[in-house]
Amino acid sequence: MRFSSPISVLTLAVVAAVSTGCATPAEPVAPLVTSCEAPRPQVCTMIFAPVCATSTSGELSTHASGCNACADDQVVSYVDGACEEEGNSL
Repeated sequence: MRFSSPISVLTLAVVAAVSTGCATPAEPVAPLVTSCEAPRPQVCTMIFAPVCATSTSGELSTHASGCNACADDQVVSYVDGACEEEGNSL
């Protein structure tokens, strides 16, 4: 294979480097915990983006959104996504 310019060789090298980096599996990422802080929301939008909330007693419950979760005085924090099992602790 013959390359007509140094740019072609450089392009091939970049493509090779990028494609080999994509082959490695990504490490699992721990969910980001969002704490509920004062002042608590009084009104929330109707956007449905389920979260798994942790109450002061440690129980888990699914809420329609982070806003809805933090509007509950018993909720201390939440993570994105519905709870896998209600009532268990994180």
